[in-house]
Amino acid sequence: EAVAVEPAPFRHGVISGFLAGPAFPEALRDELLGLSFRGRRNDLLSLQQSEDLGGRSEPHVAALRHALLEEFRVWLSAVTQIELEPTLDISCAKYEYTDVLLCHDDELEGRRIAFILYLVPAWEKSDGGTLDLYSTDEHFEPQQIIKSLVPSWNTLVFFEVSPVSFHQARNCALCSVLLPASLQVSEVVSRKCRLSLSGWFHGPASARATRRSQPALRRSPHLPCDHEILYEWINQVYLDMDSQAQIQEEFEERSEILLKDFLKKEKYQLLCEALQDKDIQWNSQGPANKRLYEAAEEDSLPEGLKGFLRFLRSEALFLLLSNFTGLKLHFLAPSDEDEDAGEGQAADSAGHSSPKAEQEESEAHTDGNAQQPASIPEAQDGEAQNSSGTTSVCTGELRRWTHGHYTLVHDTQATEFALDLLFFCGCEDWDPDYGGFTSYIAKGEDEELLTVNPEENCLALVYRDKETMKFVKYINHQSLARLKKHPNRTGFWDFSFVYYE
Repeated sequence: EAVAVEPAPFRHGVISGFLAGPAFPEALRDELLGLSFRGRRNDLLSLQQSEDLGGRSEPHVAALRHALLEEFRVWLSAVTQIELEPTLDISCAKYEYTDVLLCHDDELEGRRIAFILYLVPAWEKSDGGTLDLYSTDEHFEPQQIIKSLVPSWNTLVFFEVSPVSFHQARNCALCSVLLPASLQVSEVVSRKCRLSLSGWFHGPASARATRRSQPALRRSPHLPCDHEILYEWINQVYLDMDSQAQIQEEFEERSEILLKDFLKKEKYQLLCEALQDKDIQWNSQGPANKRLYEAAEEDSLPEGLKGFLRFLRSEALFLLLSNFTGLKLHFLAPSDEDEDAGEGQAADSAGHSSPKAEQEESEAHTDGNAQQPASIPEAQDGEAQNSSGTTSVCTGELRRWTHGHYTLVHDTQATEFALDLLFFCGCEDWDPDYGGFTSYIAKGEDEELLTVNPEENCLALVYRDKETMKFVKYINHQSLARLKKHPNRTGFWDFSFVYYE
């Protein structure tokens, strides 16, 4: 009767002074701090977690588990009118400086009521680590935070697990581990330890909502454009045919490569200046259980940035990427059948084994230091068709990243063969500890296969298969320290493109 169950944004309750007397919660805290914890780091979270506490023999842990299962469960069932089974998942978590648990809904078959018992020191909202509750739209997607619960000593929060109780169930491998039950734990920005016990009461499964698929970025064939655009933008070392052959050899061995100082220095500087144009319109991208960053509205971009986007979509670059990777991104790129004719050699864009026919024109552009990939004949209807008759396409956007931004792996993320291209700007003195790096993982696994860190004037190419997924790691509070060196730089930009054979 003393506990109010709030209906919005979904059913939840807060019980202050949950454990009687000061001695028991203090002894419980001491027992918990004596447990072994393991660090957990993935797209969704950063924290330290204990093993399941179901079999622990510590007296206060065992006593609490018994009370939750035998007494509190009966009370919860009566209050919520949900039949709860005599089973309990329970674990302990420590959130420390910059730790976070991003937006999710806790849904997994059988989970009905989630709970968190806080055993924290004196805590303020400015310390971070709040439990943020989201409203949802008609598609059962999180909209905005409408309530933030500040952790408090010996306080228990419970809520009904439902399609609108925004942890994202990206796959069973993630959801089957004991995550601290929450919607979002905002980043801890103090040096205090946010200690909590958390878990779920189970019951008959409830109906799960069908999530709406987010519209994908539009795919388009290349823009008709000859090799001149390459000489306008690219460091000439990457236009040398021997360099391209060497890059291709390395890429085929590792399926990824980082090309430093990719653009001409003067073009790169102009690009960075243009990115600071105050007239650019940046749109926030969501929903929060999948992503949070800003994407540029292309119509609002100054001409220099539009020109670089044209370069990234150009026919000439499609062919150059074919030379870099050995992929069939242009109908003139050699196929597997052509390898016998020139094994290990990057073909020029006219399909010849030697660039001599274009050498004079190349020297006019490069003073003899690089060999041009020759002129590109126009493809029929402006599209590059490969030998199978299909058309290579690309999709991409200009993104702005700053504190609090991230992307998550999710069920609807496309899984297909593709070449990822990332080009970074404005990331001088960026520390990987800030986050913001792109991680590649095998589907259903947490262990990273590859990490791509933001680096000045750097082009990253990564080939991924159907079982490889990617995310951009949450950018944490430490990134704000960079403002001491760069007062006008709160984050960085990247051009994120994907090319399909």
